[in-house]
Amino acid sequence: MREGMNSAPADDELATSAKLAAPSAPPGGTTKKGTLISRPLSDRWSLTIRCVRLMTAGLVAAAIAFPGCASASTAVFDDFNGPAGSAPNPASWSYVTGHGWDRGVENYRTANAVLDGQGNLAISAVESGRGFESGRVQTKNKLSLGYGKITARIKMPSGQGLWPAFWLVGADEDTTPWPESGEIDAIELVSGTTTYFTTIHGPRSGSSQPYQVQFSGAIPDLSTDYHEYWVEHVPDGITVGIDGTTLGTFTPQSLPAGARWVYNRPMYAILNLAVGGDWAGPPDASTRFPATMLVDWFRWEPM
Repeated sequence: MREGMNSAPADDELATSAKLAAPSAPPGGTTKKGTLISRPLSDRWSLTIRCVRLMTAGLVAAAIAFPGCASASTAVFDDFNGPAGSAPNPASWSYVTGHGWDRGVENYRTANAVLDGQGNLAISAVESGRGFESGRVQTKNKLSLGYGKITARIKMPSGQGLWPAFWLVGADEDTTPWPESGEIDAIELVSGTTTYFTTIHGPRSGSSQPYQVQFSGAIPDLSTDYHEYWVEHVPDGITVGIDGTTLGTFTPQSLPAGARWVYNRPMYAILNLAVGGDWAGPPDASTRFPATMLVDWFRWEPM
């Protein structure tokens, strides 16, 4: 989801195709077969983050390995209740504003990511005389998430040129710049809601080009209702899914040659709705604005 990155598969950039072991389904759930692709990525600049919050006993090992980055001490649940037009809980969320945060062409504004008064965070993209405006929030400097399950229940917008995303970045990014800090894209939907993309990004030894490993595939339309998008993050393992369906599991064995596993660290979360750019392409006459990504709740359950 970062600037200078394109998560879409491209034959001219394809370095390695890898096959993972079949993922296991959660209790009462299913698994879904997708396409796993790993390839290098173009250069990008990095954002910075400092970690806050107290460390739980179960995360002592991670904190020793990454001493600048401690995790939240208890489970987190945000149901986005509050008056219409108000900001999400400032103890957990901050705004990202302006241009250039990703490959979209939108301008992020605080007014485009507010509570709707009905128990949702409404991230809305609009077209104005100034171009496209949208919203982006993150737990940077507020909440870092250690090993456990991270879930957001979201109703996604659909339309040409829309690019909603729920993703995670290593919480020690100020001292360990991206891609060394790692990135986990729980879900990206690009100009449509019947193909999913879930991706990890990280560094290559001896190369300035990051890599990505990705699951993608067809799925029933995700814009018709709310769905739970989740990541189970454990040492040497990242499992991603939607509702009761597991989309795939990433492990160190998933990586292409020369790639390094950098995900054994706390992360921070990002929710945003990008518009346009060279992957999603521009909106067209069929795209309806305002387009809104409704987030019913966000939850982190520690191990």
